[in-house]
Amino acid sequence: MSREPAATTEEITRFLTEALRRTVGPDDDYFALGLVDSLFALELVTYVEDRFSLTVEVEDLDLDSFRTARRLTAFVHSKTGSADPTPVHAGDS
Repeated sequence: MSREPAATTEEITRFLTEALRRTVGPDDDYFALGLVDSLFALELVTYVEDRFSLTVEVEDLDLDSFRTARRLTAFVHSKTGSADPTPVHAGDS
């Protein structure tokens, strides 16, 4: 993937804001906020697969990778082989 992590985060954040009909920031945990359910989680996986041309395997289904737009960006870039300096989890360096 040749795109910058910031552009990916912006795109994912835009998708989430539109889908959830509420402004979502890059570090907002939409699961903890109760904004999503299991059906939306499936929709999110489908969006990621379709938009970024990757396959989310069963072993990839770690909720922590999907909790925020920034974590999802790190997941997408790791799956596509891009260098991504953004930590997957808060406190990672």
